Amino acid sequence: MTVTLYTPESNRTFETGKIFFPGSQAPFTVLPGHAPIISTLSEGTIRWESAAGEETLAIRSGVVRVSGDKIEICAE
Repeated sequence: MTVTLYTPESNRTFETGKIFFPGSQAPFTVLPGHAPIISTLSEGTIRWESAAGEETLAIRSGVVRVSGDKIEICAE
């Protein structure tokens, strides 16, 4: 899956096979083939697997959109 991450500090695009979000209603994980979704994010940690291993990003809030194998995140 291709992930585009927008933060006040930078923009970043990377590939992952699994990503975890601190959803406002409940935490959730996105895997390839996930149903389309738009969700707000609450304070917590986004975690994903990359070639370098597990990576994390602490956020205060944000929103995520999943469409096919494309994920867009806007987070602070």
